[in-house]
Amino acid sequence: ERHAPIFDQPTAALLSDLKQRGLLSETVVLWCTEFGRMPTHQEGTSGRDHNPDAFTTWMMGAGIKGGVSYGGTDEFGRKSVQDVASAHHFYATVLHLLGLDHEKLTYYHNGANRRLTDVHGHVLTPILA
Repeated sequence: ERHAPIFDQPTAALLSDLKQRGLLSETVVLWCTEFGRMPTHQEGTSGRDHNPDAFTTWMMGAGIKGGVSYGGTDEFGRKSVQDVASAHHFYATVLHLLGLDHEKLTYYHNGANRRLTDVHGHVLTPILA
């Protein structure tokens, strides 16, 4: 309730501008935080604690299918229970949208080639246009 009013108008303006200029089809727009948040306020504060078991991100443009949701939480909004996707899946999907094959994007660390998506990540094809 605190952030939505200051977030809605600039977001609408950004998306309208990108669409008007013909850039939305080639621009990935992501809104997310560094961590999921609990569905309730913490006692004595105006904020909510970190939630490692559920996370929301909003994606649009450059190959994202419009008007769809992927995954879901329990009735309380505390834990992911439907089509659970990890950060590795998110990274694989974003890299795919940027034209990069996440399985070929490696870096050398501690004697082995590593990937941002580890061995678990896969592209979330149901959200792609």
